Parts: sequence; C-alpha cells; structure tokens
Amino acid sequence: MTAAPTATSFTHFDSTGQAHMVDVSAKAETHRVARASGVIRMLPATLALIASGNAVKGDVIGVARIAAIQAAKRTSDLIPLCHPLPITRVTVDFTVDAATNAVTCTAQVETLGRTGVEMEALTAVQVGLLTVYDMCKAVDRGMVMGDIRVLEKHGGKSGDWSAALGV
Repeated sequence: MTAAPTATSFTHFDSTGQAHMVDVSAKAETHRVARASGVIRMLPATLALIASGNAVKGDVIGVARIAAIQAAKRTSDLIPLCHPLPITRVTVDFTVDAATNAVTCTAQVETLGRTGVEMEALTAVQVGLLTVYDMCKAVDRGMVMGDIRVLEKHGGKSGDWSAALGV
C-alpha cells in the first residue's frame, strides 16, 4: 500500500509553497509509456447512432479519435505546469458497449524523454470523450463522462505502475 501524500511530496511546489515547473534536466531520457481510459454513458438510441456511423455530424468515433490525438500533442498548452514533450506515438481506441450504453476511450501515449506522459494520455481520453459529447449533444444532453484514470505507466525513475496491480 502506498503511503498517504504529504504537503512536501507534491513536486509542483517549492519549499515555500509556490507553484513551479519541475526541473527534469537531471533525469535520464527513457522510453515512457502511459495508458489511460474513460467512459461516456448515453441513451441507447444515441449509442445506436454512433455505432451505425449515421450521426448527423458524421463519423463520431473517427472525429473523436483525431481530437484525442491532437489533445495529447497540445497538453502542455492546457495544463500550466506540464512540460512540452516530443511525443513519439499516440494510439486511441474506442469501444462501443451496447450492454451498458457506453463508449470507452483508451489512449496510449509514448515518448523518449525525461518526464512521463500520463497527463497526455489523460488529456487525450477526456478530449476524445468531450468530442463524442459535442457531436451527439443535439440528441442526448444527458450523457455522462466518468471513470477517467491512468491504467498503467512504464519508464522513468519510478518504474512501472499498473492500476490493475495497484503498484
């Protein structure tokens, strides 16, 4: 079990409590990978429109995939203390689940760098789901996004971590 965080364990604050960008210059460049996912739940009719590809605005999943990839590349423009990273790969998958009337977005982001890509993977997922919402809101304003989380990360000083293993 991981220890509870303390005020001094947050890396984005200096010794006086002021926010700052973490200095990663002494870190080694390693291959870093992060995978994240999230879900958007909706009415069965909305899911049917998405699955059929006949939504009024077009291919919802295709547009959401492009939006998610673009979001991963622009994360440092959105999250103030994130480092701009040379992303080497982004994959985004959507799964339609008729049993739960939901679409799951899973993003994997990779880089060869000095800091991880968890924020890029999370941003990709959230923007992918927001795009689904945007394209379908005319027929279903009650869609709910949730379960946004990092599934796993690899590389760097802290090594590997998996939500499935809790380590």
